[in-house]
Amino acid sequence: QVQLVESGGDSVQAGGSLRLSCTNSGYTYSTCMAWFRQAQGKEREGVAAIFTSAGSTYYADSVRGRFTISQDNAKNTLYLQMNSLKPEDTAMYFCAAGVNGYCYSNYLKATAYGYWGQGTQVTVSS
Repeated sequence: QVQLVESGGDSVQAGGSLRLSCTNSGYTYSTCMAWFRQAQGKEREGVAAIFTSAGSTYYADSVRGRFTISQDNAKNTLYLQMNSLKPEDTAMYFCAAGVNGYCYSNYLKATAYGYWGQGTQVTVSS
């Protein structure tokens, strides 16, 4: 079982930074973990993903160079460091865990992940 809890969301001004955290309190090994976001009235989109064994990271074009995904295996925690935030980054951010190999080739697709947190809100004002 995988149980994910996000934290770190806040309201910031454009250009600011935030670090989101996602703690996995379950006992099932995940093959991939990712951050997704969903703005009001829009579809959920993949932001960043990491292969938990190799540490390989992948990013959506809209955040590459500004966001960094990382993991602390000792703490069972996933992070998303977000710098140079823009108003268009405003959304509910979710972490997700995949427990099979399907996420290796679909790492930014929501359908590749079977476990989700409840989300944390990020609001960026101009």
